[in-house]
Amino acid sequence: MSPVRRSRSALTAALLATAILGSGVSLPASAARNTGHSKAQTQAGNAAQQLARIAAEFHRARCRFDPLLFATANGDSRYDDQIGLSISPKLRAQQFNQYRAMQKQLMTLKRSQLAAQDQLTYELLTYELNNAMQLESFPEHLLPLNHFDNVPSTLANYADGNGSQPLATVAQYRAYLNRLKQLPAWIDQAIANMQQGVRSGVVQPAAITTALLPQMRALRSDSVERSIYYSPVLRFPASFSAADRQQLTSAYRTAVERGIAPALNRLVQFLENDYLPVSRASSGWSALPNGAAWYAARIKDSTNLPLQAEAVHALGLQEVARIQQQMAALAPRLGYTGPAPQLPQWVAAQEQYRIFTSDAQVLDAYRAIYAQVQEKLPTYFSLIPKAQLELHLEPELTRATASDHYTPSAADGSHPGVFWPVVNDAKQYSRVDMVSLFLHEGVPGHHLHAALLKELPLPDFRKFSTENPNSAAYTEGWALYSETLGKEMGLYEDPVAYYGHLNAEMLRAARLVVDTGLHAKGWSREQAIAYLVETLGWPEARAKNQIERYMVWPAQALSYKIGALKIQELRQRAQTALGDKFSFPQFHAVVIGDGTLPLPILEARVQRWIASQR
Repeated sequence: MSPVRRSRSALTAALLATAILGSGVSLPASAARNTGHSKAQTQAGNAAQQLARIAAEFHRARCRFDPLLFATANGDSRYDDQIGLSISPKLRAQQFNQYRAMQKQLMTLKRSQLAAQDQLTYELLTYELNNAMQLESFPEHLLPLNHFDNVPSTLANYADGNGSQPLATVAQYRAYLNRLKQLPAWIDQAIANMQQGVRSGVVQPAAITTALLPQMRALRSDSVERSIYYSPVLRFPASFSAADRQQLTSAYRTAVERGIAPALNRLVQFLENDYLPVSRASSGWSALPNGAAWYAARIKDSTNLPLQAEAVHALGLQEVARIQQQMAALAPRLGYTGPAPQLPQWVAAQEQYRIFTSDAQVLDAYRAIYAQVQEKLPTYFSLIPKAQLELHLEPELTRATASDHYTPSAADGSHPGVFWPVVNDAKQYSRVDMVSLFLHEGVPGHHLHAALLKELPLPDFRKFSTENPNSAAYTEGWALYSETLGKEMGLYEDPVAYYGHLNAEMLRAARLVVDTGLHAKGWSREQAIAYLVETLGWPEARAKNQIERYMVWPAQALSYKIGALKIQELRQRAQTALGDKFSFPQFHAVVIGDGTLPLPILEARVQRWIASQR
């Protein structure tokens, strides 16, 4: 039977069934069952279509309001010509109104009518919308700038074309140019927001404003040609025509000279003369209006769990004590025989671990670690992405304040995933943390999850989810869990590398202590810095860098340890229940095979997998 005839026959049968039912005549049982089945299929199809429409609309809305975070940083290049203005009070209100309307649309769908994967999308979309709405009442837009996360510096870092926004074609150059044209309006809105923040008591700590100012000053230049925003013009690909070169050069010059340069001057003058004098002396979120509730909402956003700050603080102290015991047991293998609390300081002072003389040597060492991991990977993973991982040093502009990090590969394959080590001075760069750091930021940490995510057939809001703040418990938890796999892979047989892992884990435990200390227990910046110096053996400058990060991103630092502990708990649960039937590749496929999941949803899926394996 041809497709057309089959379609017409089905339509005829459906019309006939409707006529008979409407007349009160009884259908044979088999016909009634077929009719009911057909109706159920139609309802399921309609529900799936409506869900797909809401999901697509949700992703478009997030990208429209904040394309740098929800698109470009996630490897979605379709919005690379926009920077968004979600800090505008008017647009912010529109955003939440749109989300509220989506919530109502979602409530009209029956989850039971959806297929299994669509049910998961429904759960995730419900979670994302509810999570976004819980932050509506807190005026985060009044704090639009800090030295770790701000639009002017993000665009400056994109200027070399090696990050999330490639610059290899004329279209890509024009997309970046459009963003530059929008930057002055963003800066003026940020100034207006901070002025409102001053009036309402929502301002940054003075230490943060002081750290921000040098970065904003450095973005200025004494000529257009020396501006970092103009620098793409100095690196045109050879394939560009003379006409394109001329047009782009003129357009970039105009954007920098008439738009960006005056706007940066306005921003720096405002920060120096108006904002710094009224920046607050306190360090934590609890000092802000409604700060305790704000921080509680941030904890739930970052950890996916309604945890109390006091409980998190106690957990942190407990984890610190546990790891200190493991370090004390390891100390003799390192050649250390002194007091256990001084081990971190001793390791930090060892020149024997500073083996590099150039940046290139540091990158080569990371590449060697990558090769070791690649050999071990198939034993533990059946799901491995096709996208490659590259290593690039953190750009000079942000080296002083940046942490080592990863940027995801593009879904269209236009650029790979990148691990960005921060190397301020190669001769002072220690090999101690390198294995653990690569497992976290590279493979099997962020890259394996994020690159695989781009290759799964998922709705856009799920595919492009790695950089979302409320995904941190999963994304950072997975990356920290990945560090622990170094033990199974045999990468920590070197006691120096194993100490590096313990020290990295200690940092994540200490974060639970200092983050809650700062934002819930009234700790000062100096008190928190001193705790990290003592606990981790860090120099004060490094501890200061980290503490100021926690000051501007409340609760984000909690996500690492909370998420990793949950994944470790789920693995132990599976190993206990399944015994010899437990499989690392299968377990990891459950954890990463459906993309980014909030911890409660992840736990439910792992529990169902355990039951199915039994």
